[in-house]
Amino acid sequence: MLKEKLNDTFELSNDEKQDILKHKNYYESSRASSIEALKIVQKNRGWISKRALYEIAKILEISASDLEEIATFYSQIFRKPVGRNIIRYCDSVVCYMYGCENIKSFLEKRLDILIGETTKDFRFTLLPTCCLGSCDKAPVIMINDRVYSNLTLQLIAELLESYR
Repeated sequence: MLKEKLNDTFELSNDEKQDILKHKNYYESSRASSIEALKIVQKNRGWISKRALYEIAKILEISASDLEEIATFYSQIFRKPVGRNIIRYCDSVVCYMYGCENIKSFLEKRLDILIGETTKDFRFTLLPTCCLGSCDKAPVIMINDRVYSNLTLQLIAELLESYR
């Protein structure tokens, strides 16, 4: 994966570089600050491109392979472009008992994508998550940073329209 051709015109912004260096100093090792560095760039760009990964690795003075291992381990770090709205549906045991499979199927059909995919217009990306911490209000989904609970398929349809 790291052997793909890199875009030579890519460059991190000065703000991104300064933020990464600032966070690097908070940790005992550069490697320990790598998640924060990835989050800084992802917050600004929506995902971590291969070139961004190389640039971050240079600043942190660790190998791109080490950083790639970290970036691919965490599901919250996106290694490909994602939609403007990230939908995470909870597939925990409790949400399973309350119909998360129906929600998953409904979302896949309504958005015309499968789990892990992004709609063609880049409005939505659909991802599973193991728990959103609202088991007493199952079933639950999260769209971007907002959690929606006690869902029905009708409510989900209305939510999707509000995010269009």
